[in-house]
Amino acid sequence: MSTESKKPTRTEVLIGDLWGALASMLVALPSAIAFGVLIFTAIGPQYASAGAMAGILGTIALGLVAPLVGRNGGFITAPCAPAAAVMSGLAGALAAQSGMSFQRVVALMILTAVMSAALQITYGLLRLGRLIKYIPYQVVSGYLSGVGLVIAVGQVPKWLGVPAHTGFFKALARPDLWRWPGIVVGAVTIGVTVIAPKITKKLPAAILGLVGGIAVYFLLGFIDAGLWSLKGNALVIGPIDTSGSITDVVRGSVTSLAHITLTDVGIVAASAATLSVLLSIDTLKTGVVLDALTRRRHNSNRELVGQGCANAAAALCGGMPGAGTMGPTLVNVTSGGTTQWSGFMEGALAVLVFLVLRPLIAWVPIGALAGILLVIAFKMFDWHAFRLLKMPSTRLDFVLIGTVVIVAKGVGLIQASLVGIGLAALIFIRNQLRGSIIVRRRDLSEVASKTSRTQAAREILNTHGDQGLMVELQDDLFFGTTDQLYTELNDDLQKRRFILFDLRRVQSMDYTAGNLFNQMNQRLRERDGGLLLAGLPSGVSSRQDIERYLAQLGLTDCEGGITIFSTRNDALVFMEHAILKSAGWSDEESPTSLELSEVELFREFTDAELAAIGEIIEPVTLSPGETLFAQGDEGDALYIVRRGAVEILLPLPEGKHHHLATMTRGNYFGEMSFLDNDKRSADGMVKTETAL
Repeated sequence: MSTESKKPTRTEVLIGDLWGALASMLVALPSAIAFGVLIFTAIGPQYASAGAMAGILGTIALGLVAPLVGRNGGFITAPCAPAAAVMSGLAGALAAQSGMSFQRVVALMILTAVMSAALQITYGLLRLGRLIKYIPYQVVSGYLSGVGLVIAVGQVPKWLGVPAHTGFFKALARPDLWRWPGIVVGAVTIGVTVIAPKITKKLPAAILGLVGGIAVYFLLGFIDAGLWSLKGNALVIGPIDTSGSITDVVRGSVTSLAHITLTDVGIVAASAATLSVLLSIDTLKTGVVLDALTRRRHNSNRELVGQGCANAAAALCGGMPGAGTMGPTLVNVTSGGTTQWSGFMEGALAVLVFLVLRPLIAWVPIGALAGILLVIAFKMFDWHAFRLLKMPSTRLDFVLIGTVVIVAKGVGLIQASLVGIGLAALIFIRNQLRGSIIVRRRDLSEVASKTSRTQAAREILNTHGDQGLMVELQDDLFFGTTDQLYTELNDDLQKRRFILFDLRRVQSMDYTAGNLFNQMNQRLRERDGGLLLAGLPSGVSSRQDIERYLAQLGLTDCEGGITIFSTRNDALVFMEHAILKSAGWSDEESPTSLELSEVELFREFTDAELAAIGEIIEPVTLSPGETLFAQGDEGDALYIVRRGAVEILLPLPEGKHHHLATMTRGNYFGEMSFLDNDKRSADGMVKTETAL
C-alpha cells in the first residue's frame, strides 16, 4: 500500500476553504467592530456607530481584495490593533484642534490610510519586504507593547462607563461616575473570552465573549429597563447610519480626497509612514508563522503590494485599514482553509453577516467591545520582557523595550516609531562593538604564501616579516566599527610597510570605512608600502560588491590607490616579493638558470657526485601556461627549478583548482609519485618561462 498522503479533491479543498473562512470571519469581525469604535470614539462618543461601520467595511474590503492580489493561501487580512492605535491617536489629535469638523477629520483619516497604502505598494515594488522583517525584535516588542498599553488605557474609561474625555486616572479615582451595567458586561466578556479556549476550540473566544456580554446586558435590562432603549443610550453602539449605497460612500471618499492640499499631506505624513511600517511588519510576521505552519514560502513583496491595494480599497470604501492578522489566519488554516479563496470568502461572508445582522449591531454594548479590546491589549503586551531583568547581559534590551513603551504612551506612537528606528541603529552598533571585527592578525614571520622559497629567502622574511601584516576581518565595516579598527591598528600603521585585509568574512562596508581605508593607505605609502585587500565579496547576491563600491569611490583605480588581489595568496606573494627586494634579494627572479652546484640540494656534493647526477638529468624548458604533468599521469621524476616558477594545483569540480604551492628558482619537487612510483595526484602548471 502506498504511504503517500492522498491529495484532496477540488471539492474537499473548497469545503475546507469555506469552513476556514467562516471561522476566521467570526474571529475577525467582532475585533474589527471594536477597533472601529475605538478610532471614532476618539473624535467623540456619538460616533461609535460610525466606527462600527468602518470596522465592518474594512473587514469586507480587506477580505475581498488582499487575497486576490497577494495570492497567499490561507492568509487572512483584517483590521488590527496597530492600525486602531495609530488611527485613534491621529483622530484624537485632529479632533482636538479647534474648528476641525467631523467630516474634515474623516477626510484626513482617509488620506492617511491611502498614503499608507501607497507606501506599502512602494515597499513591495522596491522589494523591501525582507528588509522590513529585519527590524530588531526589541523595537517591535516595545512598539506592540506600547500599542497594547495605549489601547488598554483608552478602554478602561469606556469599560467603566464614565463621561467622554475622562482620563484614565480620573476615571479610576471617581467611582461615583461609574456605570455598573457596563462594568458587569465588560467583566463577563473578559471572563468568557479568557476561559472559552480552555473549554472549547470549536468556537472563537471573541465570539463567545461578545455573545456572553450581550446576553448579560439584556439580562440586566430586567433590573434597569432603560437598557432596552437605543435612544440616548451611551452603553451601546446605537443605530448605524446606512443611508446611501456603497457607491455613494466611495464617491464621497474620493471627493474628500479631491480637496486635499499639500498642507494636509504634511499633517498626516508621519502617521501614514508609521502606519505603513507597522502594518507591513504585522503582515510579514504573520506570513512567516503561516509559512512554518504550511511548510511553504510566501512572496513577501507581492504580499505587501496586495496589502497596499486592499488598504486603499478599504479607505475608499470608508473602512479602516488592517494587516495580515495572526489570530484569524491561524483559525482559518486550522479549520481547513488552504487557498487564497478562503480569504476571499471570509470577506464575502462578512458582507452576508452585515446584511443579515445589521439591525442587531446597534445593540452591541460598548462595555463588551471594551472587554474584547482589553483582552487583545493584554495579549499584545510582551510580559516575557521582564525576564530580561534577571540577566545582566539582557538588561539593556529591557531598557530599550521599556523606552519605546514609555514614549508610545507618554508622547505618542509616531514619536515611539522614530525612537524605535534610532534604537534599532544603537542595537546594531552595540552588537557590532561587543566583539572585535578582527578575527586574527599575523605578520610575515608567522604566515607565508604558498610559494616555496629557499632557506636564505625564508631567513630574510623571518627577519623582516614584521614589515607586512595580514589581518582577517569579519561582519560589517561601518561608522560604528571603523574607529575601533583604526584604534586597534594604530601602532601597526606607525611601523608596518604593508597591511593586508582579508575580507572573506565581511558582509558590507560604508563610506566611513572606505575613507578609513584611504587614510590607512596614505599612511602606509609614506614608508613605501600600502594597504592591500583580498577576498572581497562580490559574487554573492546577499553581500555587498565591495570591490565595485571602492572603485566607485575612486580608491582603487588610480595611482597610489588601494591594491586589490583576487586571492590572499597573491597578496602575500606581493608583500614577500617587496620585502625580499628591499633586502637586496633577487635570486629567485634571476633570468639566468642555476647550475647544478648552485642548487641548495646539491651544494655539499663533490664534483664526482655532481658529474654522476648530471648524467641522469634531463634539461626541460617550458613556456607560461604549459602543463608539466597532470593528475593521474604516471611519474617517477624529481624536478629541480633552475629558473622560473611552477604552480602545483589540485583539480576541483567544475574546472576549478585549489592552489597548493608555487615552486621557484632553486626549489625541487617530485610529489608523492617520486617516492611511491604511483600516479600524480595534482597538476603542475608553468607560471613563467621556466627551465627545469
